[in-house]
Amino acid sequence: MSAPHRFVRDVSALPTHAFGNRSLTWWGVILFMLMEGAGFALAGGAYFILKSHQGDWPPSPILPPDLLAGTLFTLVMLASEIPNTIVKKKAEAEEIAPVRLLLPIIAAIGGLLLVIRAFEFGSLNVLWTDNPYGSIVWALLVLHTTHIVTDWVDTLVLTALMFTRHGPTGKRFVDVSENSLYWRFVWLTWLPIYLLIYWVPRW
Repeated sequence: MSAPHRFVRDVSALPTHAFGNRSLTWWGVILFMLMEGAGFALAGGAYFILKSHQGDWPPSPILPPDLLAGTLFTLVMLASEIPNTIVKKKAEAEEIAPVRLLLPIIAAIGGLLLVIRAFEFGSLNVLWTDNPYGSIVWALLVLHTTHIVTDWVDTLVLTALMFTRHGPTGKRFVDVSENSLYWRFVWLTWLPIYLLIYWVPRW
C-alpha cells in the first residue's frame, strides 16, 4: 500500500511582520485604546455627575484653573503629531535613518510635555483633597499623565533599540508604527479633558 501523498509548501519567503490591521500588535493596541477610552469616558461621566450636585463649579471661592500651562501643553501636544505622523510613515517604509532622527525628537517632546504638565498641576488652584471638584480635576489630569508617561517610556525604549543591532528589524518598525498610533490616542483623548478642566468651569 503506497504512502499518502503529502503536500509540502515552502513558507520561508513569507514576511515575518506586517503593518496595520494585518498585525496582531495593531489589534492589541486598538483593544487597549478601546478599554482606556472607556476609562476616560467613565471619568468624564463622573465629572458631570459631581457637577450636577454642586451649585457653583468650581465651588466658591475657588477660581478656575489658569489657562497658560494647560493651553501651552495642548499646543505642544498638537504640534507633536507632525513628527509622529512622519515617523509612522518612515517606519512603515522601513527607513532607518529618518526613524533614528525623529524618535529622539519625539522623546524630547514627551519630556517637555511632562515638564509643562508639572506646572499644570500647580495651576489648578485646588487640591484633590479640597472638595469633589478638586478630586475629579486631579483624577482626570493624573489619568492622562499616566498615559503620557507610558508612551514616553515606550518611545525611549524604541529609540534606544533603534541604535542597536536589534533595532532595524521588521518587528521593531512595527513597534514604532503602533507606538505612533497610540500617541494619537493620547493627544485625542486630551482634547475633551482640556475642555472639561479649563473651559467648562468658565461657561
